[in-house]
Formats: sequence, C-alpha cells, structure tokens
Amino acid sequence: MSSKNYSRRQFLSLGLGLAGGAALFGLAGCQEGPSDAVATSAAASTAAASSAGVDIDKDAFNELIASVEPAGDDVISANPWAKGIKDAGTFRLGATRTSAIFSQLDEQDGKVYGFDAGLYLGLIRYILGDETKYDYTQLTSDTRESVLQNDTVDAVFASYTITDKRKQVVSFSGPYMTTQYAALVLADNTDINSVDDLAGKKVAVQSGSTGPDVVAQYAPQAEVQEFSKDDECRAALEQGRVDAYVVDNTLQMGNVVKNPGKYRIAGDPFGPEEHLGIGVKLDNTEAVDFINDFLKKFEDDGNWKKLYKIAVADRCGVETIPEPPAIGA
Repeated sequence: MSSKNYSRRQFLSLGLGLAGGAALFGLAGCQEGPSDAVATSAAASTAAASSAGVDIDKDAFNELIASVEPAGDDVISANPWAKGIKDAGTFRLGATRTSAIFSQLDEQDGKVYGFDAGLYLGLIRYILGDETKYDYTQLTSDTRESVLQNDTVDAVFASYTITDKRKQVVSFSGPYMTTQYAALVLADNTDINSVDDLAGKKVAVQSGSTGPDVVAQYAPQAEVQEFSKDDECRAALEQGRVDAYVVDNTLQMGNVVKNPGKYRIAGDPFGPEEHLGIGVKLDNTEAVDFINDFLKKFEDDGNWKKLYKIAVADRCGVETIPEPPAIGA
C-alpha cells in the first residue's frame, strides 16, 4: 500500500476544488432512526468510555479480516466499478488514521485498526483478494467531497454522516452505523456535565462536519470555534482555548480510550440520530450497489457484529451488541 497525506493548502494547489467545502455540509440525518438497541448502546458505551482505555485485540481483528472470502470472478466482472479496481490492481482509499474506534494507525506494526478499517480492509480483500492492496489518501472533514468529485479515490471511509445536502454532491452506500453527538471535556472539568452546560462556553467543532449545526440547535448560547481536524480540536481543549469539544459520540469514545485519564465525556449523547455511510462519486450506482451487497454479506456472515465487538464493545464496556442499521435506509 502507499499513502498520500494532503493538507487543505495542498488540495488547493493541486486544483482539487474545495469549493464544495463547509457550505455543503448541513445537519440532516437520515429519516430512519436506529433500533432501540443502538440508541441504548450509544448511551451505555459513552458512559463506560469515560473511564475506559482498552487496546484493540489485534489478533481477533486480523483473523476477522483474513476470514473475508474474496468475491468470485463472475461477481467482479458483473460490476464495472469493482472490475475497474480489480484491473487496476489497487483500491484508492480515502480515510483517516487518527480515530481509535474507527481507524487508527498502529506505529509498531504499521497496520490500521478500528471499525471503519475493518470494513474497508474487508472490502479491499473482497475485491482484490489482498487487503494490503490500496493507495491511501488522508482526509479531513473538509476534503471528503473533493476527492470523490475529482476521482482521486474510489470510496471514502471516514465516519461520514449521511445528510441530504451531502447527497447532492456524493452518493452513499450503507448506512453501516448510527451515532449521536457528545461533548468532550478535560477530566478535571466539573462545570460541564450535559449539553445544557455548554451555554456561554467556548465549544470546538470540526469545520465541514455537522457539528456546527448540532451545537447551534442544542446549545445555541455556546460560542462555536471551528477547527479542521480532531487533533486540532483536542489541542484547543488542552490549551484552554475552548471549554469543550463536540463531535460524534463514537469518535469521543475513541478519544477517551486512546487517552485514558485525560478526558471525560460530559453527560449523555445528544442531537439527532445520524447514520454513517461510505461515500462514492455522485450517481455511481455500480459502486453503491457493490458496496451495499458487500455490507449485506458482511452482516449475514456475522462479521458486522464481530467487528463491533472487537473495535467498540470490548473496549468501551458495551455489553449488548446492537443490530446494524438497515442498508439503503
């Protein structure tokens, strides 16, 4: 595999057109909500993550990926998108490597672990027969649309919330997970214990995400400060430039797991229940259909629940594995 790490400035200099940017990202979750199990699991896992710090079981993760059976030649040949990837011999992946829950690079073995990582490695193995055959482009929340619009990547796996506005510029497979939002504060902060306590506080959010709209709706008296990446938001929190950081509650669990004793999650998840999907180029129905078929097979084989257990539940104290959201919802 190879990797590309493009900053916002580099994207502009390469002419990859970030005009889609933040203006195209709005708050508009899918109409279908999660099952009660998912909603209950979200609250329970957020609470448990306040004191968690468990590393992922690498052996179990690697065994799960290795168990994915590559698609037959007839399956690949029947889909132009998958056939193009197979003929190229590599999958052009847009993702991140900084989320302990979703996709985290392990510096010791050079491998990536997490829920999103399990899905994209499984898909790459399904198409190419080898999960290491991919070219990696690192994304921020500001660059997810541009890399699809300019055909830089084949798909985006980046805890990507499906919204009506985003569906105007990209297409989505999935959804594959349901989430809400949560507020992250420093572990010794005793002033903020719920979304209501964000009133009058400085709150970090990621630009180009649905975070600014969520805070505007649920904490309208908060002072929002936008940053481009998760680590910039957390740096602002640690330096005292903001009082809290609001983002997807599963990402927050990852931050707590990755940094035991440094942060805590302030209260229960809040905001709309949002679906996470896999982004592909607009109107690429072949890509949408192929990935959805893979996801269905992944679920039917029991791998979705196994992956959730390995990447999320075992690390965050979740006792009940939720049902995955309905694909195509």
